[in-house]
Amino acid sequence: MKRREFIKKAGAGAIAAGAAMGAAVPAIAAKPVIWKMVTTWPPHFPMLGEGADYIAQLVNEMSGGKFKINVYGAGELVPGLGVFDAVSQGTVEMGHGAAYYWAGKAPAAQFFAAVPFGFNAQSQNAWVASGGGMALWEEIYKPFNLKPYLGGNTGVQMGGWFNKEINSIEDLKGLKMRIPGLGGKVLAKAGGNAILVAGGEIYTNLDRGVIDATEWVGPYHDLKMGFYKVAKYYYYPGWHEPGTTLEAMVNLNAYEALSPEFKAILDTAIERTNSWMLAEFEAKNNDALNELITKHNVQLKKFPDDVLKQLKTYADEVLEEVAAGDPMSRKVLDSFKAFRAKIYEWNKITEEPYHQFKYI
Repeated sequence: MKRREFIKKAGAGAIAAGAAMGAAVPAIAAKPVIWKMVTTWPPHFPMLGEGADYIAQLVNEMSGGKFKINVYGAGELVPGLGVFDAVSQGTVEMGHGAAYYWAGKAPAAQFFAAVPFGFNAQSQNAWVASGGGMALWEEIYKPFNLKPYLGGNTGVQMGGWFNKEINSIEDLKGLKMRIPGLGGKVLAKAGGNAILVAGGEIYTNLDRGVIDATEWVGPYHDLKMGFYKVAKYYYYPGWHEPGTTLEAMVNLNAYEALSPEFKAILDTAIERTNSWMLAEFEAKNNDALNELITKHNVQLKKFPDDVLKQLKTYADEVLEEVAAGDPMSRKVLDSFKAFRAKIYEWNKITEEPYHQFKYI
């Protein structure tokens, strides 16, 4: 073949291929990926539900509208506690909640939400993201066809609202308290009754005496919930949830079907939301606490040291009991304790001395 004829034919082929590609690109771009995310929170609930909204917003913005996530609050598409199954079964592609809600399905999951007298938000993030925790979390969720993420954090919570003073461990006996997860098991060891109540029902149940006490999150939320109207005493610290992790979960099949670009966008959006939520809580809680005290005359009280010490003893017992009954929980607890020993040694020469210094 002569050189001139070869060039003509090659050029014609290139033009044809280019035309074919040009026809294909608009077809792909015209059909964005659209997911559904269900949550355990009421629609657009401050910070918690807003966190789910923020993930969807970031994904949409970073993808230029080519990857969209429609968010549904609890009850809009599935019940709040139906999130795990809905995502696992592929009914929807994504969910947002807290891992201790699924303790009945996977007992070890609750370690990735909150551990009584466990990690604060900083240490929890360190353990999960860089201390081996994420590999274990993924191992727990893989049989359910789920991929977990750190999806937000409340920071240290408050100890809760009570209709009587807590002066000794005896005052917890017979107490009916809304408290989930491992903290509820600790309360039960102290002789109390841990009761699960949906967020929207807490105020009414506290007002009517169905429960005697409740924990929720912290001052910012508690002010909005109006608990100061139906409970007299506001206790601290939140021994049961010192750094509560929220989770985003994704159906594994749906995730693997994403392009590398969309996977990176989703991963980045969730990671940004994890940082954003903690910053929001840290920035707003103290202002809300001051309003509760100065405007609504809330009586702020610290749990007595001997009560906290006894609760810590019960907490250690509960963790060992959970681990003894479930091999995966044993594996997770061992990792948790090993990292705790390391991070506490570091904190002894960094965080603790710094906070003991009266810098204000």
